[in-house]
Amino acid sequence: MWSKIKLLQMPISIKLTILYAIILSCILLFTSCLTVAGLLYVLFTQAQNDLQQNVLNVTHYIEKNTIDNRLLLLKENILSPGVILKIYDEQNSLIIDSDAHVLGKHPSTWKNHDFDYYRSTSMEDELSQLINTDHLYFYETKKQFSLNGHLFKLYLMKPMVEQNQFLKNLIVNLFIANMLGLIIAIISGIFISNRILRPIRNITEAAKEIEIKNLEKRITPTDSNDELHELAKTFNHMLNRIQTGFEKQRRFVSDASHELRTPITVISGYADMLDRWGKNDPAALQEGIEVIKSEAKNMYGLIEKLLFLARADQNRQVLNKTPFNTSHLIEEIYQETCMIAPNHTIILAQNQPADICADAASIKQMLRIFIENSINYTPSGGKIIIDARKLESHFEITVTDSGTGIPNEDQPHVFNRFYRVDKSRSKVTGGTGLGLSIAGWIADQHNSTIHLDSTFGEGTEIIVCIPLC
Repeated sequence: MWSKIKLLQMPISIKLTILYAIILSCILLFTSCLTVAGLLYVLFTQAQNDLQQNVLNVTHYIEKNTIDNRLLLLKENILSPGVILKIYDEQNSLIIDSDAHVLGKHPSTWKNHDFDYYRSTSMEDELSQLINTDHLYFYETKKQFSLNGHLFKLYLMKPMVEQNQFLKNLIVNLFIANMLGLIIAIISGIFISNRILRPIRNITEAAKEIEIKNLEKRITPTDSNDELHELAKTFNHMLNRIQTGFEKQRRFVSDASHELRTPITVISGYADMLDRWGKNDPAALQEGIEVIKSEAKNMYGLIEKLLFLARADQNRQVLNKTPFNTSHLIEEIYQETCMIAPNHTIILAQNQPADICADAASIKQMLRIFIENSINYTPSGGKIIIDARKLESHFEITVTDSGTGIPNEDQPHVFNRFYRVDKSRSKVTGGTGLGLSIAGWIADQHNSTIHLDSTFGEGTEIIVCIPLC
């Protein structure tokens, strides 16, 4: 258990080296065993083939000659080099032996009386002595044959001393080579793993240097287009998103604090005034109450919008998308606009019914934001035109006003949070710069597009395209 914990705590480079060494050791061991087994099979198969061929040669020779001519059999050199021939008669007596080492002389010098030496040794003792010798290994082939009414037993053996010695030397050499290969593999494994994991260490060092106040640190990707290169690019992309999100959050907090500071200051100022002397002055008391109520309403609206955007950023803003017909919703928007903007001319150009799959409350909120902006930035007596029509693939809603319009340099930023075109009129219009941001989020959640066309001093047109069901 402790060794397992220590292994888990090792650096990845050490783990990779150990794994690489184990795999290579298994491969070398398997290859070596396969090599030895293959050579062993080849050597003993060759010995078996030699013995079988010699059996055929000897039996063929004996069938054509007499068994008594024993010396002639050995002098004919019908045996392959290294093959030992032994022939026993019916009494298990050795009558022919080609093993010159036993007699201590070459077969060409043998005499017939030399064979009398073997008659004192039984066949079982002789074969047992040869086959069980510690330093000799024999491959035995035996055959019985009958000649002139007598039964003979023929034994052919081949010593495998040289072959076994070769295999022993081969095993030793393979072991030494495997050890050297394993040592080289471990050294090269450490070098290769360190080189491969160097980008990861660079990423780790870069991550340690990154702080909230300093998100400028980036990782230099490797030249090779591999997984580590992609990891470095992904890490840099993540840092870019974190930096962008953090800057947005910091700007959001700063803007929200600024927007809340003004109504709080106004409410606090009027509360102090009423506490000091305004309680006895009905006009001052009424004015203070109205201002406090107005600022509280503005604060409530601002907080609601901030909470909406916060839920949207956290993907917690729930939308209930259901199919519905747009004609009733557009009619409601028109009637409400006529009520809240009696000093403006409100026109519903057309209201073509269309079926869309959307959250009706959110679509209504988005259209109210556009219309409220038109009311706030259109002088009294100006026109606001609402046009709803069904096209082939989408439902198009257009809100057009004859207001002050938006300068060209401000148009790309109007959907940013807390951005206001005319900051000097913010208190007059009651705007916080969050409405269009909310409208843009609602449009994105419905796969819709918003097109803004405005001419400064002439008016603004906003076109919303919502996909049909």
